[in-house]
Amino acid sequence: MAKLGKRTRAAEAVFAGKSLLAVEAAVALIKSAASAKFDETLEIALNLGVDPRHADQMVRGVVQLPNGTGKVVRVAVFARGAKADEARAAGADIVGAEDLMETIQSGKIEFDRCIATPDLMPLVGRLGKILGPRNLMPNPKVGTVTMDVKTAVTAAKGGEVQFKVEKAGVIHAGIGKVSFTDEKLAQNVRAFVDAVTRAKPAGAKGTYLKKVSLASTMGPGVSVELASATQR
Repeated sequence: MAKLGKRTRAAEAVFAGKSLLAVEAAVALIKSAASAKFDETLEIALNLGVDPRHADQMVRGVVQLPNGTGKVVRVAVFARGAKADEARAAGADIVGAEDLMETIQSGKIEFDRCIATPDLMPLVGRLGKILGPRNLMPNPKVGTVTMDVKTAVTAAKGGEVQFKVEKAGVIHAGIGKVSFTDEKLAQNVRAFVDAVTRAKPAGAKGTYLKKVSLASTMGPGVSVELASATQR
């Protein structure tokens, strides 16, 4: 077993015996122990009572965090003509069609979000094996296949977070930076939990939201009281 570093041991000592905290208390605790030399991300993990192997229990969606993520999001857009111009004007980092497809096929993926107009989806579909595993494939269900590329690009740049349940029934996402105020982080936590709650699939049985945990990038995690994590 690897030996824990001094910083890690100190952080775990602070967290010892603490669980099911109110959102504000959990955020304050995490911020007090975040000692990395960079601005750590506040990460949230939700354990859900679903089995995503069944189509009617898949949980997927998008949420616009009230205070953004604090992360610079690089956006690529598949579009031609006027829609390509619209994407560039909205702040897209990469815009193209066949040329963008070839760049991606060569292994060069320099973006965090991919948006496409519907007419270019047959082209983008060829990249499914590359973009799919990276959760970058445009999807109309989360607003990344659209003719309104201006709105999609602006949302991606402004703090929109996509979420999708993993095989073990867990959803994980970064929802802000520890440099944010406690209030802003708490608002982001509740907005994210609310979005996942509203995305409850028809096939979900029993307890849907089982556990909510928060942690910083380099720090231990702490569980949050479920009632405190819902919108007020």
